[in-house]
Amino acid sequence: MRATRAHDRDAAVDGLVVEDAPYPFAGEGDVVVRVHAASFTPDELTWPATWLDRGGRDRAPVIPGHEVSGEVADLAVGTTGLSVGQRVVGLTDWSRDGTLAEYVAVEARNLAPLPAGIDHVRAAALPMPGLTAWQGLFVHGGLQSGQSVLVHGAAGGVGTAATQLAREAGARVIGTGRTRNREQVLELGAEDFLDLGEPGWERAVGSVDLVFDAVGGGVLARSIAVLRAGATLVTIAQPPPVQPENGRALYFIVEPDRHHLLDIIGRHRRGRLSPSVGAVHPLERAPEAFRAKRGTGGKTVIRVA
Repeated sequence: MRATRAHDRDAAVDGLVVEDAPYPFAGEGDVVVRVHAASFTPDELTWPATWLDRGGRDRAPVIPGHEVSGEVADLAVGTTGLSVGQRVVGLTDWSRDGTLAEYVAVEARNLAPLPAGIDHVRAAALPMPGLTAWQGLFVHGGLQSGQSVLVHGAAGGVGTAATQLAREAGARVIGTGRTRNREQVLELGAEDFLDLGEPGWERAVGSVDLVFDAVGGGVLARSIAVLRAGATLVTIAQPPPVQPENGRALYFIVEPDRHHLLDIIGRHRRGRLSPSVGAVHPLERAPEAFRAKRGTGGKTVIRVA
């Protein structure tokens, strides 16, 4: 099969090539998915799990990408719940080869059926942002109707999902970003928008029940000040530098979850959650797309089949 691979951890993104690679092995509980569309996270070649298997052994060369939409090509012995030819979407394991390839082996439990009316390109842009936003808001953040949430990076892939999901849950949403993103964020359902380039944005926020941070750095550190008593800050950028006196702050990494993904797909099908899709490239241009991704808008999607 054809696949995007990195051979050298030191070269990382610059060393990405599209080449022939072995057909994936499907172990117990796995299916092999024929990839129609896939997506990736720009910094995933810096993650230790990208280069090591679950036993801590080097597994280069590696295939990046963890978001997939396609159809089941093969079932491992003993795998149930899916069938050959079925349309599926999912988020794959961190410690094995990924989705920027013609085929990928995935644990069946990490895949959800994909309704026929959903395009593979848009489906591939759903799992990572959707699951990250869902878990940050509701699993770790405990967001409830009537509460207020500050979403940092509200125009990004995860931020757009978080803004839509929070608004749908009945929360008051304040989005942040740059001035050019204002109209987009307000259209997604935020009640207010703040430019992070403006001084004193913390004073304009007041206090909130939840901060969802996808930016990190100084923005993360300054966000402690806007938490009301008992409030929560969740971040996907880096561990919080300090803990609030009367609340909590935590860093989390998204986990595959079929049940959450089914809810996200259902919301998308009903028009309540729209993924942010940016550029779409063929597999042969995946290395170029990977190198160009940082700083571009929306999820970059690789169209494979």
